[in-house]
Amino acid sequence: MKIFVLVKEVPDTYGDRKLDLETGLADRGAGDVVLDEITERALEAALTYADANPGTEVVALSMAPESATASIRRALAMGAASAVHIVDEGLRGADLGTTAAVLAAAVRRGAPDLVLTGNLSTDGAGGVLPAMLAEHLGFAQLTALSAVQIADGSVSGTRATDFGAQEVSATLPAVVSITEALPDARFPNFKGIMAAKKKPLEVLSLADLGVDIAPEAAPQAIMTSVAEKPPRAAGVKITDEGDAAAQLVDFLVQNRLV
Repeated sequence: MKIFVLVKEVPDTYGDRKLDLETGLADRGAGDVVLDEITERALEAALTYADANPGTEVVALSMAPESATASIRRALAMGAASAVHIVDEGLRGADLGTTAAVLAAAVRRGAPDLVLTGNLSTDGAGGVLPAMLAEHLGFAQLTALSAVQIADGSVSGTRATDFGAQEVSATLPAVVSITEALPDARFPNFKGIMAAKKKPLEVLSLADLGVDIAPEAAPQAIMTSVAEKPPRAAGVKITDEGDAAAQLVDFLVQNRLV
């Protein structure tokens, strides 16, 4: 079986995260960048299956700037057999529709049986890419799974809902997105880090994939404005002179909190 896992480099949630006020894009120089934890968990699910099923090939796939090579190498150090890195200046600021189309082209090229990904990234938080990717590919989709079981020719899992848990399944090929309910990812050991330096990492451009993202070929999102987050305003201070309860009730009513 061949499994593609979508991995994504994102700004570290423990560091500074800022927008470039000219472009509206994330300022990648504002702080550290890391592999998104949810994509690491998806990779862990694929590697766990591969550990128990010899002959399984796990490939990490990422669409990211050239500077993301180190993060993609981390996926190789964790245990992925190879990686595909899509790099093209024409993808700078790509919207979700364009991203899905480009990733779909890379998946078709690799012809995997299964695509695993996180359900929601910590930077864009769009949450629709797995479904869009499945639509492009014509694959079955199982989204937002809190548990996943991969078998020969099929995949199944559990989706948590407001009304309980759904047991879902599909035949392969399929796109599966997982939530943070899945186990933590393994930590790369020294042997894995050294091995990652020799593992194949294929770099592809839009031309290599045969994808045209000109405005007439694919819809583009348009940024209408961007502004710095305003500073927090001072809160309301209530001084108790025997009427604190009444003041509090008035405040709640004025702010439609009751």
